[in-house]
Amino acid sequence: MSLIKEIDFGTPIRVAETTVTLTIDGESVTVPAGTSVMAAAMSLGTKIPKLCATDSLEPFGSCRLCLVEIEGRRGTPASCTTPAENGMVVRTQSENLASLRKGVMELYISDHPLDCLTCSANGDCELQDMAGAVGLREVRYGYEGENHVKPVTMEGYANESWLPKDSSNPYFTYDPSKCIVCNRCVRACAEVQGTFALTITGRGFDSRVAAGPTDFLGSECVSCGACVQACPTATLIENKVIELGQPEHSKVTTCAYCGVGCSFKAEMQGDRVVRMVPYKDGKANEGHSCVKGRFAWGYATHKDRMTKPMIREAITDPWREVSWDEAIAYAASEFKRIQAKYGRESVGAITSSRCTNEEVYLVQKLVRAGFRNNNVDTCARVCHSPTGYGLKTTLGTSAGTQDFKSVEKADVILVIGANPTDGHPVFASRMKKRIRQGAKLIVADPRRIDMVKSPHIEAQYHLQLRPGTNVALVNALAHVVVTEGLIDETYVRERCDLADFEVWARFVAEERNSPEASEQYTGVPAADLRAAARLYATGGNGAIFYGLGVTEHSQGSTTVMAMANLAMATGNIGREGVGINPLRGQNNVQGSCDMGSFPHEFTGYRHVSDDATRDIFEKLWGVQLDSEQGLRIPNMLDDAVGGSFKGLYVQGEDIAQSDPNTQHVTAGLAAMECVIIQDLFLNETAKYAHVFLPGSSFLEKDGTFTNAERRINRVRQVMTPLSGKAEFQVTIDLARALGLEMNYAHPSEIMDEIALVTPTFAGVSYAKLEEFGSVQWPCNDKAPLGTPLMHVDRFVRGKGKFMITEYVPTQERTGPRFPLILTTGRILSQYNVGAQTRRTENQAWHDEDVLEIHPFDAESRGIKDGDLVALASRSGDISLRAEISERMQPGVVYTTFHHASTGANVITTDYSDWATNCPEYKVTAVEVRRTNYYSEWQERNREQDVSLRLIAGRLPDAAE
Repeated sequence: MSLIKEIDFGTPIRVAETTVTLTIDGESVTVPAGTSVMAAAMSLGTKIPKLCATDSLEPFGSCRLCLVEIEGRRGTPASCTTPAENGMVVRTQSENLASLRKGVMELYISDHPLDCLTCSANGDCELQDMAGAVGLREVRYGYEGENHVKPVTMEGYANESWLPKDSSNPYFTYDPSKCIVCNRCVRACAEVQGTFALTITGRGFDSRVAAGPTDFLGSECVSCGACVQACPTATLIENKVIELGQPEHSKVTTCAYCGVGCSFKAEMQGDRVVRMVPYKDGKANEGHSCVKGRFAWGYATHKDRMTKPMIREAITDPWREVSWDEAIAYAASEFKRIQAKYGRESVGAITSSRCTNEEVYLVQKLVRAGFRNNNVDTCARVCHSPTGYGLKTTLGTSAGTQDFKSVEKADVILVIGANPTDGHPVFASRMKKRIRQGAKLIVADPRRIDMVKSPHIEAQYHLQLRPGTNVALVNALAHVVVTEGLIDETYVRERCDLADFEVWARFVAEERNSPEASEQYTGVPAADLRAAARLYATGGNGAIFYGLGVTEHSQGSTTVMAMANLAMATGNIGREGVGINPLRGQNNVQGSCDMGSFPHEFTGYRHVSDDATRDIFEKLWGVQLDSEQGLRIPNMLDDAVGGSFKGLYVQGEDIAQSDPNTQHVTAGLAAMECVIIQDLFLNETAKYAHVFLPGSSFLEKDGTFTNAERRINRVRQVMTPLSGKAEFQVTIDLARALGLEMNYAHPSEIMDEIALVTPTFAGVSYAKLEEFGSVQWPCNDKAPLGTPLMHVDRFVRGKGKFMITEYVPTQERTGPRFPLILTTGRILSQYNVGAQTRRTENQAWHDEDVLEIHPFDAESRGIKDGDLVALASRSGDISLRAEISERMQPGVVYTTFHHASTGANVITTDYSDWATNCPEYKVTAVEVRRTNYYSEWQERNREQDVSLRLIAGRLPDAAE
């Protein structure tokens, strides 16, 4: 194996309807209009020397190394900034060009350390490559004059060398002595990431890259790695490369964090990962990344990893390490005993949105064919089940309508209940780029998130609604569209059910749905709502992107249907630049839903009561299947407390930290007789487990993930599973011990079965994924290469269905005792329950959950920034630090749930979406007051945590 090297065309590949033909070094080439001479040459395989140019950035023309000669033109223009033209005759090599290039390189090398043998970039340095390419063998200029190589002590820098290294960032180092001021890092931060954290300070000889007036860690840098990736020298380089040296081979795999599904090259030394490099051919990310995917993969080999199976008869007993055979046999015997004693419905399982499609498929198969019931649920229902219900009802399929690239054609973007810069940063960068190009932005969010205003972007409207009033807000937008005659009548007449539309139009036109009437609920000025509605309806292509701030409500499904109504009424579904697109929180939320993880659905969203569907699986699996819907997670926990549900198999989830009303969750777990945990770490749920089966990180897996745009991406194993078993094999072993024969030698065989029983996956195979990189479902005979855009000519259900979306206020109300509303979310550096990111250097940015509170609410309670405060609800109370923030509106507070020690879900309630039971995390009535102690629950939980680690032979970190 060797390192995967992608072609760099020097400048972006242009897309144009017209082409031009030119001659380069005597060879004819035809390229799209707007293509640079450099890229045209590279398409022939002709490499023109370059330093400031790379095809992820717009041409800059500063290094003067890519000079060419063009017949009929004076001088030697830069090939990166010169567009190709019809009839152009170009020479890339001549004595004159060789002399000029060698002279340019001589100047660069004269002010650069010649420590190539000990430099961390040795073998991966474009400056070194270009010196060889131009034939430079000696440099006439020495280091006698002023230079950037030798440390210089200057006035004002006592005991400190001039231009010291900046090692403040935990993941990379900046060495200014090696900087050639090519601007690539600065341009990458601006053009690719859109943060604009880097700049060039000084002029002339004093020019240098800077992260503002501070160091990298203290700056606006979000550590996405774009600058490191763009740097042609060792000026910006990963600390792992400095520590370990250069990698020697690589494999392409898929990130296991958010639902963007970025492709990476895992660059290795043997079976040790040196770095993760974003893959330019990855369709979801196109060579970009965020701090989590790029750098926060060290958890895979963290000392806390549990790699041996363990069992114990009672949760008060110490864990006992056992062999795989003993652990599987014990787990199977316990489930057999429970079902024999309490009945077939007394056990169930939870699948994970962090596991592969193949692993999830096997667990739901184990439940249906092995447990012989439908008691299977998934964390995806806890976050995005209203997406499935709402979009399937209105449009006919339970998924987003577009691919990510479609946003590049959007003219108006509505972001509602999502925080892309923190939750889906790579897609946020793509979105921000489109906004900088002129697209208009509407943000509907209780907080003033970064998308409202950040460098070079600003929302036209920030609809700062009160939590829980999404339906009222979207209905008010639709009211304006209907009453002001902004409906796309042709689209509605041709594409939608007219009878349903007329009923809906009459409903939404009622005065109670007007912006003026809705203002009392939403708190959004009616004038802003009217203006935003007009912009969305008349501004061109309108695209809606939403997240958990829509779905995690008691009316989550209603809001999704209301957004579909709005999009259909304005004709904004079925072409590039429009659509309704959920931003999935975890890497395989879409896939875990597709694979039949719900108690009422098989793969492909087909109900278990459908005889024809059930017949397909019964014939293949050779067992009779239950036609009755099984238990959801809340039902399992309720029945456990009630005494009838006794056994649970949890695949890669931590419901004791992530699910609402923690004390009810733990009561349900404690009442069970056998809880099996399959995970990387001893998480909060493991405190109530009887069997622990070690899981595998994404670096140890073969399989597929399906991202938020329905893109099926390959996950490739790059290191041997630390536990000695692939995770899919563990499920197979458990199934066999229960008497269900499963025979799969490789995950590709599982995908073949998925394709056999799932119409939307019928054309998917590992061979196709290898050939095309990825495909988007539906992928079948009608769409053999997949479907980037859904509902192009007609909706999946036929005619689009408008639904009545009554606004029903949440039952969770504020009052004298609990006058504030708590809403929750995520932060860029941490992920979900933090099991992965808390075990990386990402702790440097966010080492505890804090409570954001508006200055007015803080002042009236005597709270100062940094105070320890008690946060109490009807469900419980916790303590955490206060952060006074203008991002909040009065009456609303906010926190994250990344740290188990915080226990944020101790205070969330049991209220949930009316259709799917998706918890209402985003609306909890609370009170906040100063305190000087941690809650009783937190203290008890800390004692349990220390005890659990000691039992497992792990001592807590000093920081804990």
